[in-house]
Amino acid sequence: MLKKLFNRSAGNESANTNQTTVPAQDAKPANDNATKRSSNSNASGSTGRDKKAAKPKAKSPANKTVKAEAKKQVKPWSLADFPVVPEEGKKRFHDFKLPDVVMHAIADLNFRYCSDIQAATLSLSLEGKDMIGKAQTGTGKTAAFLISIITDLVDYPLEYKPARGVPRALIIAPTRELALQIASDAEETGKYCDLSVVALVGGMDYEKQRRQLAARPVDILVATPGRLIDFVRSKDVDLGDVEVLVLDEADRMLSMGFIPDVRTIIRHTPRKGDRQTLLYSATFTDDIMSLAQQWTVDAEVVEIAPEQKSTDSVEQLVYLVSRQDKYRLLRNFMQINQLERVIVFGNRRDETRRLAERLQKDGLAAALMSGEITQQKRLKTLEDFRSGKINILVATDVAGRGIHVEGVSHVINYALPEDADDYVHRIGRTGRAGSTGTSISFATEDDAFLLPEIEEVAGVKMECVYPDPNLLEPV
Repeated sequence: MLKKLFNRSAGNESANTNQTTVPAQDAKPANDNATKRSSNSNASGSTGRDKKAAKPKAKSPANKTVKAEAKKQVKPWSLADFPVVPEEGKKRFHDFKLPDVVMHAIADLNFRYCSDIQAATLSLSLEGKDMIGKAQTGTGKTAAFLISIITDLVDYPLEYKPARGVPRALIIAPTRELALQIASDAEETGKYCDLSVVALVGGMDYEKQRRQLAARPVDILVATPGRLIDFVRSKDVDLGDVEVLVLDEADRMLSMGFIPDVRTIIRHTPRKGDRQTLLYSATFTDDIMSLAQQWTVDAEVVEIAPEQKSTDSVEQLVYLVSRQDKYRLLRNFMQINQLERVIVFGNRRDETRRLAERLQKDGLAAALMSGEITQQKRLKTLEDFRSGKINILVATDVAGRGIHVEGVSHVINYALPEDADDYVHRIGRTGRAGSTGTSISFATEDDAFLLPEIEEVAGVKMECVYPDPNLLEPV
């Protein structure tokens, strides 16, 4: 187990959590750990754990494409190739003394300064502390825990050859799309580190995933709860040596009824205190905080508190429209504004299916993203959306949580969400990581009563207007 886990203070016997609320752009994480880690920030395997470096491993086909790029170097990369000027009030990734192999990938991704959640949480997670991180979607939570995990695996290599199917880090996500996106991000962030990343999600070939587990030892396992339990019960996966456990979008796992499965999974991991546990989410309820206390030891609670709960980078507008005029408004709005990449949200599968079919019949490049679509088709749809072959994605909330696509200019709430928290997650699909976006909501006689609660949760008073006559012309 990690040496750093045994460096906790003697007062850690209590189960109380430590609350840290960090205002936006004022995060100033401690830098002591960066100094301590500087001596082992190279990829040489010298870590201070008195453990020899892991033996070189054969590359798996899953990582071949990404890692082939790492070999195409004209000259050895150094930190001097990635200069970032210090700026007051901003934290650089350089300031954490990360291994060069990690910084090289960060440079490729052009991550120059930390987001608020990254600046506030990295110093804590790099020290091995349990942590609960709360921030809006699109603020860099995924990069924060991946950088911490990968740095940990590089700085603390195993002294023995691990068995197949025994991950060192486990990341649990509520949806297939989100899990696959995290796995892809992990490969990008760790592409110079010779780490094995495997994703286990439902709706995809079980035997193919089994073969990936058997191909080589797995360092980072990303999974949805149900599929992971299947592999644990079949004894293809052993969670007994998990060093770092991440629960991403924990509030969504609670609302989707996954907590019993998550409890089962956690029981197969080392006990709390013998593993590091990180929880990240856009929102936390009292129930989530209670669960977090059960699964962590003296967890640091980091809450990035913007002036308003929904992102300032998203313009939010509500159109007051009758039920029978909604489609005309949608169709005309997209045509007049020549939207290139937009996500339209509905509340029910049947509603989104009919809407997608009608848009397609009208000649628009639209596609459906919902739970009734097979996983292979969903992946193809997301790829077409990224490439521009499709510019309108019609989605339900559950499927939409896994959509992480850059350049989404508009989110349109064709129906107001019945759960106000879903509104925050919906608009988080645009205006991500400092970019700007627009949220358009249609409020009808059927659901306008939901607006006050949505405004309260979003922390903003939204402008409500009637559409111009040209937006309601027959189509």
